[in-house]
Amino acid sequence: MKPEQKDTLDQQKTLLLLALSFFTRVPVTFSQEISAAQLNKASRYFAVVGLFVGLCSALMYMIASAYLPKSIAVLLAMAASLLLTGAFHEDGWADTWDGFGGGWSKAQKLDIMKDSRLGTYGASALIIILLLKYQALVALASPVMALIVANTLSRVVATSLIYDMSYVALDEQSKVKPLAQALSKHSLLILLFTGLTVSFFFLPLIDCILLFIILIAFRAILRFWFNAQLGGYTGDCLGAAQQSSEIVIYLSLLLLGYGELGLTTTLGEIS
Repeated sequence: MKPEQKDTLDQQKTLLLLALSFFTRVPVTFSQEISAAQLNKASRYFAVVGLFVGLCSALMYMIASAYLPKSIAVLLAMAASLLLTGAFHEDGWADTWDGFGGGWSKAQKLDIMKDSRLGTYGASALIIILLLKYQALVALASPVMALIVANTLSRVVATSLIYDMSYVALDEQSKVKPLAQALSKHSLLILLFTGLTVSFFFLPLIDCILLFIILIAFRAILRFWFNAQLGGYTGDCLGAAQQSSEIVIYLSLLLLGYGELGLTTTLGEIS
């Protein structure tokens, strides 16, 4: 292997580990200080991190479902995801609803979103999305497939917003600020390739196309909503985008016939 090839592989490995350390509680150490530019480039692997989170959650479900009722296995899978990510995205979801619900001006909304205290809007939104997630996963015939696909694709949707939206925040020390630089086309392609590969592995072509159409439309809604509220996005907005996209994927899979009832009906028609 040529030295320049090895350097490139080492650089990509560093970016992947950086993405993993940013979005999960997995302990990762680096031999040198990480720059803001590297963190920005690491966004290309956020979908890979989503795949990792989905696989871990799915593994927890598979182990638990072998000995426990499905409903409990789903709860344990959700708990595994929360522990692995430190509820990073859920926190963004709650903060976004607190800000958008409690603030009138852009400055007020950003101030509320920075507040570490959980408000009524945020608490209500958090309860609703966790209940929706639980009910949807219980209703799906294959939570394993759903967890892997949804955790991957939802991060594609959320991260892609960096590509064509402006970053807005009052806090210059924001953890997400290094990501504020526009996502490069190369990073966007890697992000999309990861999402497409995972989707085509688990779903037939027609279902992938329908799911992509739904997510493209939902991304447009998110983009319009964030721009209308703030004139751009914040790190909390990206967390909200990930959580809401994950729910949209679960619900879309149910509508596409991946629920237990849908599969039972299909099998009955075949027999």
